[in-house]
Amino acid sequence: MSVSFDAYKVFYVTAKNESITAAAKELYVTQPTISHCIQKMEEELGCILFIRGKKGVELTPEGKILYNHVAIACEQIWEAENDLDQLKELEKGEIAIGAGEMTLHHFLFPYIKKYKQKYPSIRLKINNSSTPNMLTAIRENKLDCGILVLPNGYREEELEIRTLVNFQDIAIAGNEYKELASVRISLKDLISYPIISMEKGTISHQMLQNIFTEHHLELKPDIELATTDLIVPMVVNNLGIGFVPEAFAKEALKREKIFQLNLMETIPQRSICLVNKVGKPQSIAAEAFMDCIRDNRNATLTNPD
Repeated sequence: MSVSFDAYKVFYVTAKNESITAAAKELYVTQPTISHCIQKMEEELGCILFIRGKKGVELTPEGKILYNHVAIACEQIWEAENDLDQLKELEKGEIAIGAGEMTLHHFLFPYIKKYKQKYPSIRLKINNSSTPNMLTAIRENKLDCGILVLPNGYREEELEIRTLVNFQDIAIAGNEYKELASVRISLKDLISYPIISMEKGTISHQMLQNIFTEHHLELKPDIELATTDLIVPMVVNNLGIGFVPEAFAKEALKREKIFQLNLMETIPQRSICLVNKVGKPQSIAAEAFMDCIRDNRNATLTNPD
């Protein structure tokens, strides 16, 4: 049996309108074309599908059974075509994005706003877990992409990583530690002071731990925090020595609520990166979002509010 979809489409439209004339008009063909298609279809299926009358056509019992199945198929196909049209025009769709609290609060919001203004119908699902967890989700195709803080030069064969903006972390202290203001100080000296850091499992904690380990020191924070935004207020209140992106400390430094330590060791730069899985087919909506992020000629890491 080799009935084509076009033939089923003619059958469906004719049965729906109960008229060969109406079907011809809807499908932009002639009435003889419709009649010939139905006749050929009846021959191929081996049964009569329509009874012709003066007022139009009526389905036979066999025709009704066929119509019940064909109607579902045709309507689902046309619904799928309509969905595809909406997806192509970015009038419909959903993307899953990974973003840490730092990138959300101090980098990503203007890009999300720009994207939503242009494509208001696209739904965004934002995963705000730890960077290691989000990298795993990208590898496992659970996220379309991530805008993540990574060590400068971080690479993985499985991931495409595009650097958007680099930033520098600095060590800061409150005014109760003024004896440190005018001297060069080593990490070894700092371990005798209370240290404030991000909690274990975060990329920021791992970065700080790596620095201490490289100098044969053990990092033992006195205070561990869930968000980077809390480090400067903790330092302002003289609760310990903190390590934060320079932009985050700018206002407090300007007001002399804190001061920057003159470390002997170098703290490596970090980067905010666009991360996606190599070879993963991306939806039109996801590609448009990544294009929006890639257009970042004036990208900066902003100060906390």
